[in-house]
Amino acid sequence: MDKRQRDRWIYTILLIIFMVGFWIFENFYTPEHYSSRADNTFKTEAPSFFVPSSTGQLVKHDHYSLSYSEPHEQAEWVIYTLNKTHLTDDNRERPDFIEDPYVDTKSADWRNYKGSGYDRGHLCPAGDRRFSEMAYRETFYTSNISPQDPEFNAGIWNDLEKQVRIWGKRYGKLYIATAGVLESGLKTIGDEDVAVPRWYYKIVVRGSEKDLKVIAFLMPNQPGNGSLKNYVVNVDRIEEMTGLNFFRSLPEEVEQQIEAGIREKDWRFTAIH
Repeated sequence: MDKRQRDRWIYTILLIIFMVGFWIFENFYTPEHYSSRADNTFKTEAPSFFVPSSTGQLVKHDHYSLSYSEPHEQAEWVIYTLNKTHLTDDNRERPDFIEDPYVDTKSADWRNYKGSGYDRGHLCPAGDRRFSEMAYRETFYTSNISPQDPEFNAGIWNDLEKQVRIWGKRYGKLYIATAGVLESGLKTIGDEDVAVPRWYYKIVVRGSEKDLKVIAFLMPNQPGNGSLKNYVVNVDRIEEMTGLNFFRSLPEEVEQQIEAGIREKDWRFTAIH
């Protein structure tokens, strides 16, 4: 073998090694963990009575928890606590979206969203987690995003997130559950077939177990307008659509009363625009 042939073989082998290494990097490398898993780390947890039923893997991060649905490549619910003290104006550098290292099957890669026409919509909003660098960054796990119509994400959904923050400042501690409604037969995007929900829900709760104030919203994944009150439903409606069971640890009569009612008067709405 002459020098030219040897150099060609070396070049070919190096190219193959580079391509294999690049494929491994693209598919298996997670830059860092945003959640600490340290026992002595400051954490924010939702109360046990607010943890819904689950058909997926339960994952608890430092400042929110979720149930990951592998068939839909996203969370079927995300729950978290929002305190008045969480609502700061701290400037945070926006990190990269990364796969959730605590999801056993790995959460969907953010590249599934590229060119899809859908936003990477946060479920636990980054704006609710500016009070610490860790809390802010862990909202950028891809287990915490879902494909949202851009006008919906920046429009009526954003208005609802703002309203919840206003309630947090007014009422104090809130408990929130939110996600897309995951059904069979949904449109998908990307190589990993990330499902595109047709509906999104959000349940907001305040008070103690003996005196809970609850309001729930159900919104189509499309541009919307008008009052947020137009999207208020009871929890029973959300359970019917999702197949999930909320408030399941409460006494049955209390659970039924909470889930069947719509009590807008317990919540003061603010004109967002």
